[in-house]
Amino acid sequence: MRRRLTKEEVMTIRVLEEKGVSKRSIARQLGVSEGTVRYQLKAGDKEDGRQGKPELAAAVGSVIERWMEDRREGSRPVNVQELHEQLVSAHGYTGSYRSVLRYVRRRWGRPPIRTYRRVETVAGAQSQTDWGEFPRVQLGSEVESLSAFVMVLSHSRYPAVVWSWCQDQVSWLWCHNEAFRRLKGIPATNRIDNVKTALAQGAGAWGVLHPTYKAYARSVGFHIDACPPRAPQAKGKSEAKVRLSRLLLDVERLPVADLEELQAETDYRVDRWADRAICPATGMTVKESWLSEQEQLAPLALLPEPFDVAVRRPVHRDATVHFEGRQYTIPFAYVGRHVDVRGCAGRVQIFADDELLREYPRHTAERLLIDPTCYEGESTDRALAPPPLGKMGRKLQEIQETPVAQRPVDLYHALMEVAR
Repeated sequence: MRRRLTKEEVMTIRVLEEKGVSKRSIARQLGVSEGTVRYQLKAGDKEDGRQGKPELAAAVGSVIERWMEDRREGSRPVNVQELHEQLVSAHGYTGSYRSVLRYVRRRWGRPPIRTYRRVETVAGAQSQTDWGEFPRVQLGSEVESLSAFVMVLSHSRYPAVVWSWCQDQVSWLWCHNEAFRRLKGIPATNRIDNVKTALAQGAGAWGVLHPTYKAYARSVGFHIDACPPRAPQAKGKSEAKVRLSRLLLDVERLPVADLEELQAETDYRVDRWADRAICPATGMTVKESWLSEQEQLAPLALLPEPFDVAVRRPVHRDATVHFEGRQYTIPFAYVGRHVDVRGCAGRVQIFADDELLREYPRHTAERLLIDPTCYEGESTDRALAPPPLGKMGRKLQEIQETPVAQRPVDLYHALMEVAR
């Protein structure tokens, strides 16, 4: 980027030119291009034509003034990018960010330099997660657009890189499962970017967690830590490993046939890199530090199947739970309570206290799915067992459970006898 010459440098150019020094020599002495020297000599004493023009941001000057006064007492410098976004959304400002920045700088000067605290997390305390986008990945003879899910253990710097076709809710949770399996444990917290699959609204500590991701985190056993907006340094380790994945894998030229082969090659290269790289927190290799950190990670329990919908539903008196326009039965002992319902890929799972109660096919043509075993068992302190089936009910159930081609005629005669 071309630097702006000071008044002293401009004056030096003119004095040296009057003394007969060549323009090339002047440019070499000042460390600028010869074209810059020629421009300054040609401009002479002419005033900059931009000096007299009104500033576009002056039209919202009163708004900027109030914004600055409200925020100048804080511990951090005013965020002009946030100010510009507010002017555009709330006041219809059409100018650029640079126009607002110039207006603020001319009146309030440059802000103090932002400093950051470097924090080293203890083993097992945190992982950092981010997406990397790779628009041109060579898979066989085809060029595909893929996403790389990167999760890094903050202490040991050991990364897990998982390839995905997209970044939707199911892929987000599936990649978490695959990353945890590669890391061989669950950290206490997971620092994330403000993606829509994690935060339903807002950003950072004040954001509203996506109910599906919140349910997943509760099931797996980690806390969600959303980093502040526009603060890439808050998850610098995952940002660095996204860049590392680009260096380790030249995906535009890597000879792989499909996604499975690309994943296997990625795992191999990450492991080989971890054998050589040094962890700054321990002084050992990343691989050795990771093996030591595993003792501080929570055990890798049975990970839940990825789901894109997670809701909490009441259990009605007929032991049914309503979800997506259908009714599903669960054990009658849970009548009057609330259970967690998850919509997975092709299946509906119903949980209570993190225990899987029942599982049914999803998006069926039937609107009522009944498991007769849900009505069996002894009464509890909270719920009485439903009345048992009578003779007619047992015969009807027997017919229903028998394939049509195998139903004997005697079964229908017995049913008629019961009905008399």
